[in-house]
Amino acid sequence: MNRAQNRPTGDADTWPAGETDGQICAGFSAPLGATVRDDGVNFSVFAKDATELDILLFDDEQSTAPTRVIRLDPYRHRTYHYWHAFVPGIGPGQVYAYRAHGPVAPERGVWFDRDKVLLDPYGKAVVVPTTYDRRCAALPGDNVATAMRSVVVDPEAYDWEGDTPLRRPAAETVIYEMHVRGFTRNPNSGVAEVKRGTYAGLIDKIPYLCDLGINAVELLPVFQFDPQGAPDELVNHWGYQPVSFFAPHHAYASAPGALAVLDEFRDMVKALHRADIEVILDVVFNHTAEGRPDEPTFCYRGLANDFYYLLEPDKSRYADFSGCGNALNANQPIVRRLILDSLRYWVSEMHVDGFRFDLASILARDETGRPRSSPPVLWDIESDPVLAGTKLIAEAWDAAGLYQVGTFVGDAWLEWNGRFRDDVRRFIKGERGAVKGLAARLVGSPDIYGQQNREAEQSVNFVTSHDGFTLNDLVSYNEKHNDANGENNRDGADDNHSWNCGIEGPTTDPEVEALRTRQIKNLLTLNLLAAGMPMLVMGDEVRRTQRGNNNAYCQDNMISWFDWDLVERHADIHRFAARLIRYHTYPMGDGLPLVLNELLERAEIEWHGVWLYRPDWSDDSHSLAISLRSLRAEVCLHGMVNAYWEPLSFEIPSTLSSTGESSPWRRWVDTALPSPDDVGPWHTAPPVDGSEYTVQPRSVVVLIRDGSPGIAHARR
Repeated sequence: MNRAQNRPTGDADTWPAGETDGQICAGFSAPLGATVRDDGVNFSVFAKDATELDILLFDDEQSTAPTRVIRLDPYRHRTYHYWHAFVPGIGPGQVYAYRAHGPVAPERGVWFDRDKVLLDPYGKAVVVPTTYDRRCAALPGDNVATAMRSVVVDPEAYDWEGDTPLRRPAAETVIYEMHVRGFTRNPNSGVAEVKRGTYAGLIDKIPYLCDLGINAVELLPVFQFDPQGAPDELVNHWGYQPVSFFAPHHAYASAPGALAVLDEFRDMVKALHRADIEVILDVVFNHTAEGRPDEPTFCYRGLANDFYYLLEPDKSRYADFSGCGNALNANQPIVRRLILDSLRYWVSEMHVDGFRFDLASILARDETGRPRSSPPVLWDIESDPVLAGTKLIAEAWDAAGLYQVGTFVGDAWLEWNGRFRDDVRRFIKGERGAVKGLAARLVGSPDIYGQQNREAEQSVNFVTSHDGFTLNDLVSYNEKHNDANGENNRDGADDNHSWNCGIEGPTTDPEVEALRTRQIKNLLTLNLLAAGMPMLVMGDEVRRTQRGNNNAYCQDNMISWFDWDLVERHADIHRFAARLIRYHTYPMGDGLPLVLNELLERAEIEWHGVWLYRPDWSDDSHSLAISLRSLRAEVCLHGMVNAYWEPLSFEIPSTLSSTGESSPWRRWVDTALPSPDDVGPWHTAPPVDGSEYTVQPRSVVVLIRDGSPGIAHARR
């Protein structure tokens, strides 16, 4: 068998023709990707307008040139728009890539470049050689020595030891949004150096997650992404620059080798499941790292640009609804299949429990960019039997102004509730006109979701996320401080509803620090006790700071890393959060989800102000109280929120139950009190005497009492 020689430096025409003449079997068009057989590998890829296609085989991950170039014969190796071949004698671990020849016709949206090495859209692993250079994928000429490549994988070569996704009820779930690398990269993490910032490092810290009490982690993107997709001298830390929808990010593995990363990721999932913690992936199906036409060609542009991307009427330009230069054409059948196959793979072969879809509203757009009332790809995902029981969470907006919170299509999608974030922030900050919004958010946002006949957990409640201030910075900065990002502080949101409590940034002033601690506890209380599924952000439970940076996507350093010294320094906040988390994860009596309106009816909610049954809904109001019956433990709760800057005395309801028996109120939460009096176990909470309770400035109080068999509504 003739072997193609390594490509010499120089003009593309000097490339050898590659192996043809029937020496490679025709293979099959399905399945797509590289599929391991007993005696070789079948390759299949979609490339409708390609005139020629090469398979490049490399000896190892660091090879600067292929040792074998297989030129596919369009008469033998093409079925419809699929190019395919069976290559004997190779198997798992084989490094490979594609090169596609075809027209360059920008007016038709076609951008073939025979010089560019292309990843397999269905590749299950990716290697990034030490020579990798993003610029070479954008500039004219050959980039074979500096390109990422795909790796042949046998997904079944792993022992799951009986592991399966957990399928935890949404009503008992508390999500912890975290970054795999940032969680343990700090030298003070106590993790061995070789495992810092890796899947293995996260495994070492599972006891911490268990102690906190969360039962689901939402991992920022772990699909292979372009780490160089950031301003010069910086690194794309968050990972919202995907180049593959199947391969786990190689740099998060502690062990070398393209196949080791798969095992380490699966080891992490298995270990988290053993700790009763679900794994939710933040997935980016709205754009790719290929950016604009003058940016790198990694994969999709070089195979079928006009299929994979939404194009402007001038087809040489991308429609950009992501703010990242392009947008995937998610409702095109080829792309729909890619997305669905990716999700199935991560559930069936990698055992993940759910997905959070970044800028999910882009997936609702048709090929012209207009929103569709019934987007096929979203219904495909929701109705797929492999994905049944998988948590599907939508960030129900995009970067071009489409906002679908409360109107996102489907019967099973949960939604990041951006209005919860904004309304809770506004009220706790002390803004005018915020009391009505707070009331709706506390009881599951019926103004948004009440007509949808859905459970309260459709609303994923959060006050902070990776995208914005941390909880500490929300109460420490009036303005963003993003100068380290190299964009002259132009990036990141300008309107954060934040308040620095009197001093911008760090301070040793004890009064300011006490106020900030109280505000953090206020925000945690409202987030964790409101109806819905709560989400916390990595480090908020110990006041992690990003030094005022509210867009730290390119900060792979102490700005983004978890500072483990804070666990001891702010043990009071950690304890406070853990206590409230344990309340939310307490199993419901029958385990059956309730429709939001039914839940509100059973809860027997009453609204109050400082006087019982007289809530103040005016724009100048900074206080609110609520009485309700908890379905989780048959107790009555009476919550009082004072965002005013002076103490307020609140009337509290009668202690008589509906049967005439007296059950005293006990103080469960008071954010104005020092730890451990700020929150404690229900059964040891101290009793409250009298008919009033003084709520200190900018604080939240929750009283609790036995709620069976009913609540008395004795109006004064």
